[in-house]
Amino acid sequence: MNRILSFFFFVVMMAGCTGSRTTTAVHTFTNPLLPSGADPYSFYKDGYYYYTHTAQNRLVLWKTRNLSDLKNAEQKIIWTPPRNTRYSKELWAPEILFLRGKWYMYFAADDGNNHNHRMYVLENSAADPMQGEWVFKGKVADPTDKWAIDGDVFEYKGQLYMIWSGWAGDTNGQQNIYIAKMSNPWTIEGERVLISEPEHKWEKYGYLRGETPDHVYVNEGPQFLIRNDRIFIVYSASGCWTENYTLGMLTLTNNKNLLDRNHWVKSPEPVFKAAPENGVYAAGHNSFFKSPDGKEDWILYHANPQPGQGCGGHRSPRAQRFTWRKDGTPDFGRPLPTSNSLPEPSKKK
Repeated sequence: MNRILSFFFFVVMMAGCTGSRTTTAVHTFTNPLLPSGADPYSFYKDGYYYYTHTAQNRLVLWKTRNLSDLKNAEQKIIWTPPRNTRYSKELWAPEILFLRGKWYMYFAADDGNNHNHRMYVLENSAADPMQGEWVFKGKVADPTDKWAIDGDVFEYKGQLYMIWSGWAGDTNGQQNIYIAKMSNPWTIEGERVLISEPEHKWEKYGYLRGETPDHVYVNEGPQFLIRNDRIFIVYSASGCWTENYTLGMLTLTNNKNLLDRNHWVKSPEPVFKAAPENGVYAAGHNSFFKSPDGKEDWILYHANPQPGQGCGGHRSPRAQRFTWRKDGTPDFGRPLPTSNSLPEPSKKK
């Protein structure tokens, strides 16, 4: 009898071991990726994600193989602006990109007066942007040199383009989306072109109680998105201080001239918006990334956990996978609850 029992337990044990060899554990994560961090952006290169977000008085970079495990990533302050310059304060929406053999960090900043916000860029020639020296290259501006924030740079068919949010004139009241060619990663070439301005009701929530002006219409945070040679620009609409902060989208028709406003078609409704039923408020200012194996598309965005929290430090970075419709347009779905366990981005085998 003892021999029979021993054989039985041996068989059960071996079956368990065999099962453990054939079962692949599914690793999950929950949002937010960090407790705080507005305007999240990442760039993937050579097996690592390089992530950054608005830190106000400095530029900070994270490095990780797994963006969903951002809280455990290596972190470094790569640059602190010198005092008493036109770019010493209010450093907003930094973006790190690898362009033409070097790293670049774009950001907007001012001297404490919002009217003086402009875009600037740093350069690093090291293979790893956590190493080497970040060199201040200067201001990135078109000939008008108007108020400008939220620059994103994209290379298409050998030509660099920058898109950003700016004022038409010298006074606040409306933020538009502009595009221009670049002759190199730190120089805009030629005139800016207006391709989007607030026109729908969902783009025009921006009442500012007791301030001047008392209402601001907003298009900001533009991001290029390309798939199968189709180009989209996803942008944030309405004031971030409102509960109506949301994402809109422009689609380039027939891959024609990027500098012709008539070739950009605006979606009539938001493509991604807050989900109060899921405890996600003022969702916006996004960017995009692919899974390490390149098979999945993900949206990275910030949101508030409660209503009425505006543009402050309650905003935190969140990530979720999105899919594509049969007509070739992205389907971002709705922001998911922070209680949801999500599968990590798929890794290379």
